[in-house]
Amino acid sequence: MDPAIDKLYNFASLDGVPFSRRFSIYLWDLIGYMLINAIGRTVKLTTIGEENHQAVFDAGKQPVYSLWHNRLFLCTYFMRDRGVAVLTSKSFDGHYISRFIQRFGFGAIRGSSSSGGSRALVEMIRTMKRGVAMGFTIDGPRGPKYQVKAGPVILAKKTGNPILPMILESGSYWSLSTWDNMQIPRPFSRALMVFAEPIYVPADADDAVIEEKRREFQSVMDVLTQQGEQWRLGQAQARAKERPQQPSHN
Repeated sequence: MDPAIDKLYNFASLDGVPFSRRFSIYLWDLIGYMLINAIGRTVKLTTIGEENHQAVFDAGKQPVYSLWHNRLFLCTYFMRDRGVAVLTSKSFDGHYISRFIQRFGFGAIRGSSSSGGSRALVEMIRTMKRGVAMGFTIDGPRGPKYQVKAGPVILAKKTGNPILPMILESGSYWSLSTWDNMQIPRPFSRALMVFAEPIYVPADADDAVIEEKRREFQSVMDVLTQQGEQWRLGQAQARAKERPQQPSHN
C-alpha cells in the first residue's frame, strides 16, 4: 500500500502528549468503539438502492459517501471495514475520534472543514486520486443542520468521482442535546440505509454549475430524509399494533 495511504489507517503517535491527556484519549477511544460496536451488533439493517452503490464501482469510480452529521453513529458501524477515509478534527477531540474510527477500518484525515478548510479539501482530493473512497458529513462540523455545503461538490469536480447521497435512519433512537441532535439508536431496533443515484459534477464546472449541483444534492438529501422519517413512522405504528391491548373496564 502507498505509505501516505497506509498512514491514514494507523494510530497517530501520541509522543509529546501529556500523560493525563493521553489517558483520556485512550479512554474515550475505547468507550466510543465499544459503545458503537455493542449497539450496532444488535440493530437489524434493511438496505435500499444497493444498485446505485454498485454502479459507482462498476463505472471504475470511488464514491463520495455523503450523509447528515447526526447519522454518524450507525454509519460508523454499518460502513465499517470498507477502507473509507473521513475528515477528523485537528483538535483534542479529533485524537480519540480518529482512533476509534480507525478501529472500524476507516482512514482518518486530520484537518477541519471549518478552519483551514481549503487545506483539508486538498488532502481529501489527493487521497481520492490515490483510489480511496471518501466519507463526508455534509452539514458538519457545526451546521446549520440539514443544509448541504459545497465541499462534496467541489471534491467530486476535482476527482471525477461521484457524490453518493445516503441516509441511515434509526427506527428508534435517543437524541442528544447537540447542535445536530445526534441520534443514538436504541439496542435491538431496526434501521434503514438508502443509497440514492450518484451525482456527477463536470470537471469544468464553474461557480454557477457548482451551486446548481449543490441545490440538486440538497433536494436529493431532503427526499432521502423524508423517506427515512416516513419509514420510521411506519415502524412506530407497527410497534404500536403489536403491543397487547389493555382490557376495557367499562
